[in-house]
Amino acid sequence: MEDQKPCFGSEGEWKLQERYGTQKRAQNFYARQMIDYLNSEMQEFIQKQELLFIATSDSKGECDSSFRAGLPGFVRILNEKTLAYPEYRGNGVLASLGNISENPHIGLMFLDFFKATIGLHVNGKARIVENVEFLESTEIPEEIKDDISTEDGKKPERWVLVEVEEAYIHCSKHIPLLTKQDKTIAWGTDDMKLKGGNFFKVDQKKENQK
Repeated sequence: MEDQKPCFGSEGEWKLQERYGTQKRAQNFYARQMIDYLNSEMQEFIQKQELLFIATSDSKGECDSSFRAGLPGFVRILNEKTLAYPEYRGNGVLASLGNISENPHIGLMFLDFFKATIGLHVNGKARIVENVEFLESTEIPEEIKDDISTEDGKKPERWVLVEVEEAYIHCSKHIPLLTKQDKTIAWGTDDMKLKGGNFFKVDQKKENQK
């Protein structure tokens, strides 16, 4: 009888687990640490986070990683299978959203550097929802609709809704414990100095190459 494939993971994972002899450890992790929804502990963890790292790719598999931030709870839990994060006015490139428009697969990474030094992976399928549609949806709890702006009143332009397919821990051992410092956040600013200016001097190098 052919061995039954694990419920989680990919063909590539399974092949390398066989090659490197890690099937037992992997099967134990799949069985003990991975689920296809957000349990109450995961939901509580997400609702406390101010940082989110996202990974997307286009239809050709070209990858991009990015970062999102907000006040604690800026990522909204709609139910155990669905979360949403806001997209505010940015540089106009729309790299992550462009990828999502071609390829819905997305990886989210929540990392708590300041208290628990623990991480949470959430993988799933994403779709873009305009803010007006989000507000009019009957699937969105009213308490979330009433609380979708930052402190200075700037509202999201649109949202990314993620259907959860995998959720699992990122272990604590290599996550540093950091101390959070006071910093005034200029949400949505176009001020180049506040945005970091030309920190990497890209335009200067391009000018020198002419």
